[in-house]
Amino acid sequence: MDLVVSPVGADSDLRAALEDLKLGRYLAARNLFSRTGSHWALRTSRSQLLAAGVGEAGVFFTWRNEEPNSAHALMMWARALTRAAVEAYHNDDDHRVVARAAALARQACWKAADLWPACPVPWICLLHLTQLSFAARDFDPYAHTRPSPWDRLEDPTMPFPGPWPILAEIKRRHPGSREGHHRMREYFLRRGGGPGIAMQYSAWLVSSRTPDPQLLMLPLYSLMDLYRERHSKGGSLQFWLTEQVGHYARRAWDDWFVHVPPAEYSWVPLSDLSHLAHALVACGETERAAWVFNAMGPHVTPQPWKDINASLGRSRDWRDEFLRIRASVVR
Repeated sequence: MDLVVSPVGADSDLRAALEDLKLGRYLAARNLFSRTGSHWALRTSRSQLLAAGVGEAGVFFTWRNEEPNSAHALMMWARALTRAAVEAYHNDDDHRVVARAAALARQACWKAADLWPACPVPWICLLHLTQLSFAARDFDPYAHTRPSPWDRLEDPTMPFPGPWPILAEIKRRHPGSREGHHRMREYFLRRGGGPGIAMQYSAWLVSSRTPDPQLLMLPLYSLMDLYRERHSKGGSLQFWLTEQVGHYARRAWDDWFVHVPPAEYSWVPLSDLSHLAHALVACGETERAAWVFNAMGPHVTPQPWKDINASLGRSRDWRDEFLRIRASVVR
């Protein structure tokens, strides 16, 4: 089976819209979002992948200018500006450049939120912006009306400060928002204490019944973050043989993956399938992993395979190593 390295996976409608955007045309994307409607999980994941896949934001600028009252156009413009601001920050651009980019993104998010108040995506973008080196409350348009302290959760089991009011706005619109909770995990990873705190957030989130079983995948991402911190320069397969890894991998498989109808595999974020397949193989659950590999079909994302391969000092290309692992599991 030929390998297709792309986060789009088997979502053919999304792939067609992405190719159209790369050619400077937005009609397919507009029609895609019209069909997606208020399926918030799909609207969120598709808009995220489109913004990441296009690169330059010119086509979204054109779309917004030509359809200034389109909720889809303003959402994608907010996505593009948010991505540009975060990339500028991670690239260590001049602080004034980052501040200007963040201000433009914030303004676009607030406008998109006003145009379609029920949509969670603008709030997800605002939560993404809290990774920047500015006060997180500055991205919340209602910060001045909220109780103090703004960044504390009224839950004794979660003592860590963070942009909880922005996450609450996301949850109000889409309680099981996958990206919303991932952005919160990333906030803790980058601004709130590092991989250890992010892992505690993920474990806390899934310690009780979650509104969407797909959120059971968050601890596997946090475990990968811990692995990168501890073993990026010297891999250790023992890391993945712990009971903790096995517990979270089996729980994600048992309580989430097996309940996904095969007809909906193309809508499942391919990154989730890649991380689950890796964790199951690494902890010895090869029979379960085979089902996930079959759901992935010929598609794969570079992570976590690429970083694992590099940490172990393997000379073989990560794609070849992935094919070897998959062949050993799928009979």
